[in-house]
Amino acid sequence: MSEEIIVVSKRESLGKAASKQLRKNGLIPAVVYGLNEAPVALAISPKVVAKIISSEAGMNSVVFMQREGTDIKRHVVIKDVQRHAVTGRLRHVDFLRVDPTHKIRVKVPVKIVGVPYGVKTQGGLLEFVHRQIEIECLPSLIPAHIDVNVDALKVGDSVRFDQLNLASTLTILGDAHEVVCAVHAKAAEEAPAAEGEVAATEPEVVAAKGKKEEKK
Repeated sequence: MSEEIIVVSKRESLGKAASKQLRKNGLIPAVVYGLNEAPVALAISPKVVAKIISSEAGMNSVVFMQREGTDIKRHVVIKDVQRHAVTGRLRHVDFLRVDPTHKIRVKVPVKIVGVPYGVKTQGGLLEFVHRQIEIECLPSLIPAHIDVNVDALKVGDSVRFDQLNLASTLTILGDAHEVVCAVHAKAAEEAPAAEGEVAATEPEVVAAKGKKEEKK
């Protein structure tokens, strides 16, 4: 858990016009909520938010937030961000207050390690089903990512939530039988029809792929 301090200011003016002016001044609107306390509207530099997101822990980074001009400091995580649909620039950010002594729920990215045997040797395909897993743990114990080693997977093998080797401090939420990733065989190519033999479904296939024949 980072002890880095991010400084924010309280927003006195709300609404679209105020947010637009804020962005012109190089800041973006934000809000912090949680722990049964009232939400507070804030202003923050998008560069500060971008630096947090690009760190190893990303949006799960636990940082100190200090209100400008006060001694008020709280541990927070980024709960959500809004970006411009075209430019991708940050436009708004939600922060969640966290208590270091209480567990929280977060989504952690999954990192595939290695290349499956079924892909290298058997010509299979790796399907990456869940790229994030929701877990519950103390804020200080949130992992940057969850590694899944797939080297030994053969065609037909899979890795489920309950097969992950996680620290005892982490609790996976959701169905334990959910598949994280699996190796499948490539779809077999259609065998050509024997000479003089016409498949019963052939007209339907042709009609589906090409233009319908004109009625005579």
